Amino acid sequence: MRFYDAHNHLQDERFAGRQAELVAACRPEGVAAMVVNGACEADWPQVAALARQYPDLVRPSFGVHPWYVAECTPAWQATLVRWLDETPGAAIGEIGLDRWKPGLDLPAQEAVFVWQLRLAAARNLPASIHCLQAWGGMFDLLRSEPRPACGFLLHSYGGPVDMVAQLAKLGAYFSLPGYFAHARKQRQRDTFRAVPPDRLLIETDAPDQLLPAGRPAGPGASADETAPRIYTFEDPATGKPLNHPANLRAVYAFAAELFGEPLPALAARVEANFSRLFG
Repeated sequence: MRFYDAHNHLQDERFAGRQAELVAACRPEGVAAMVVNGACEADWPQVAALARQYPDLVRPSFGVHPWYVAECTPAWQATLVRWLDETPGAAIGEIGLDRWKPGLDLPAQEAVFVWQLRLAAARNLPASIHCLQAWGGMFDLLRSEPRPACGFLLHSYGGPVDMVAQLAKLGAYFSLPGYFAHARKQRQRDTFRAVPPDRLLIETDAPDQLLPAGRPAGPGASADETAPRIYTFEDPATGKPLNHPANLRAVYAFAAELFGEPLPALAARVEANFSRLFG
């Protein structure tokens, strides 16, 4: 089986330059491709370097995350265009809106998001979108602004279940993270059951959103020897465990339990969805 990670941050500095070690662990776990998302101008070169180093595995994506809007230089738009021009197969992301983290300038976020969304639409590139506690504004912008004809990804979708069908009509795909296997994420699991089968994707969001320890939690799930291994990577600065991109197989196992679907059938469906969006 082949597994496709719709959203991660392999370039993240918390991985302390040990990306080769991470990739080596991913390959025997069946990871066939991963979309590696930049978050700011400072990390776009690392994303591009990983795409050059692992062209069979890494699908690069460049964008300004809402947390880093205040760090944009006057040349950020031209720099983003240059990275897209110089990096074949690149997508746009991670972009979006965030009202959860305090101290962020929402009008500035919206301006940066809209510019990137319009660029994705003009070039027909998939966009990977982050949204926290801003779903009303996000829906209004997606409905009123140009959107890429190929579609866009709502990564770790945590919005209302009654918006799923409306967003899907606008071109949305929805990626499920392993973090939603935690017991307290029942609402999010219920929401994902409403996602159209042809719009489901799977993500790790590594190094964030670590799965629960042991077997991914789902209805009827229990720890056993056949459960996929859960990998962790220790943050050298804090000593806290980080999510590992090789956990993708475990996230798929969680998804198969959630949807009551055999893993091979789920993997084939997600592969088709991934290819349709990311090419």
